[in-house]
Amino acid sequence: MPTLPKIIFVLALALSFTGWLSPPIALTVGILFGLSFRHPYISESRGIARTLLQSSVVALGFGMNLHEVLKAGRSGFLYTALGISFALLAGLALGKLLRVRGNSSFLITAGTAICGGSAIAAIGPILQADEEEMAVSLGTIFILNSVALLIFPPIGNALHLSQSQFGLWAALAIHDTSSVVGAATKCGPQALVIGTTVKLARALWIVPLALATAAIKHKRSQSIFAKGDNGARIQFPWFILFFIFAAVVNTYVRTLGHITPSLFALGRLGLTATLFLIGSGISRTTLKEVGWRPLLLGILLWLAVGLSSLYFIRTGFISL
Repeated sequence: MPTLPKIIFVLALALSFTGWLSPPIALTVGILFGLSFRHPYISESRGIARTLLQSSVVALGFGMNLHEVLKAGRSGFLYTALGISFALLAGLALGKLLRVRGNSSFLITAGTAICGGSAIAAIGPILQADEEEMAVSLGTIFILNSVALLIFPPIGNALHLSQSQFGLWAALAIHDTSSVVGAATKCGPQALVIGTTVKLARALWIVPLALATAAIKHKRSQSIFAKGDNGARIQFPWFILFFIFAAVVNTYVRTLGHITPSLFALGRLGLTATLFLIGSGISRTTLKEVGWRPLLLGILLWLAVGLSSLYFIRTGFISL
């Protein structure tokens, strides 16, 4: 019955906005929907998920104290730079070892190193990646993203990580901002602040990576925002600037103190709905398109990043 998937999708999306579903449950419901039905609004869902994610992240800024945000971002800068460099080198080496074809290897590596689907969306047009390569890369990242959101909170509890440790680990080892926030929310408010801040600071590295990729691939470095051969313009993550603005308002504009908590709560509900939308985009076709080589590359690289960052955090080498 063609109308049944539409009804289920709309009801589940509405339910995810109510706060009755936790982020992991919303993601699980989305995945079950994607695997059970043909998505009736797949194109619209992807666009809404991207916009809703950015809007929700901005709303989270109204729950951030700028002094804590700057402290976390400043402390995590070196770890972010080292982590991204390690992930890029390890990913490219594993891609050659596993003989992952085309641009999929670099896209998966970029997604793991920086911020998942956002990095892939920015780098893909510069590499002139085709639809299959984009689908394979995004599918791999989304599958691992879903797993991370479900298993990170139990692992953090089992290892008795503090909120500060868990937030930093989530930011360094989970691909997408939405899943970082979803996992950190389960741990506590301090983990949410640190995880979101460090992850957003990490997302800024999309710009230098995109510029370097464009320079190497197209031999054009005359202008910071030069177009590639395919005419694709590098997209700056402007929503991060709005997040910072929201944090400034929350920190210094005391007259809005009665409004900002509601905006922050709305952002958390929006992120829960975003996770449902992301999960609903994972279909059986996506799983088949991923194949074993790119998926194995994504798993091995993710384990390398996750385990190494966890080790350094627990030993105190990385801290905030």
